[in-house]
Amino acid sequence: MRNDMPVLWHIGISHSSEKARWALDHKRVGHVRRTAPPGTHIPVALWLTRGSGVTFPVLQLDGRAYGDSSALVAALEARFPEPPLYPADPAERERALALEDFFDEELGPHARLLAFHELIGEPELLAKIAATAVPGPLRRAEAVVAAYASAYSSLRFGAASEERAATARAKIVAALDRLEAELATGSGEFLVGDSLSVADIAAASLFYPVVAPEGGRCCPTNRPRPPWSASVQASATAPASPGSRRPTAVTATPSGRRRPAWAASAASVTEISR
Repeated sequence: MRNDMPVLWHIGISHSSEKARWALDHKRVGHVRRTAPPGTHIPVALWLTRGSGVTFPVLQLDGRAYGDSSALVAALEARFPEPPLYPADPAERERALALEDFFDEELGPHARLLAFHELIGEPELLAKIAATAVPGPLRRAEAVVAAYASAYSSLRFGAASEERAATARAKIVAALDRLEAELATGSGEFLVGDSLSVADIAAASLFYPVVAPEGGRCCPTNRPRPPWSASVQASATAPASPGSRRPTAVTATPSGRRRPAWAASAASVTEISR
């Protein structure tokens, strides 16, 4: 292993880490992937970034550490410009970055919260999923890992709250509507322009826990769909309350919505990233 090879510190089941993995894989950047023991990723991230980042992913590149997924992608774009993730056209680039920010802020936290909220009620499934994110010896202690994941997600994200879960469902449905509306403005294959951009990888990775592609980290069992995916589908197809305005895209189920070009490759990229 070369000393100058980029190092990605990541969490296997994290959709934010998935965004970083998508960017690295798309650019075909050789790199090393490292994880930290459960409960230590915050101090490790603080140490790696000298206090500027508190969680994973963190990318060590050319002597610097990038602890924000958007900053991470920007650093990769500057260091490895081909193939590009930022459109060359200034207006398209601005739109792609705005969409990246939207999905980072308005989808990512809510997809994570809802997944943990539903998993708290299914400890056996939580144990199997959480075990995929820990080092080999700890995987045998599934019950302990599940208890830790449940407590951690409840304390840090408020995952046990029914009110926050309801908000998360609404936010995810709104993000699905935004995705469909943006696709409708173009060819329907990519969010911006005619090729994959940072907007696409942000949407693809952050919707990943909701879509739950076969073979992905969030569905290690033979279960057909995770509980939170069904929860979102129910929210997306529920009738609107009297007097409320519901975008027409919500009337379709998530599985029946417009499929962007990158949707077909989501499972394969996820598999490569494992």
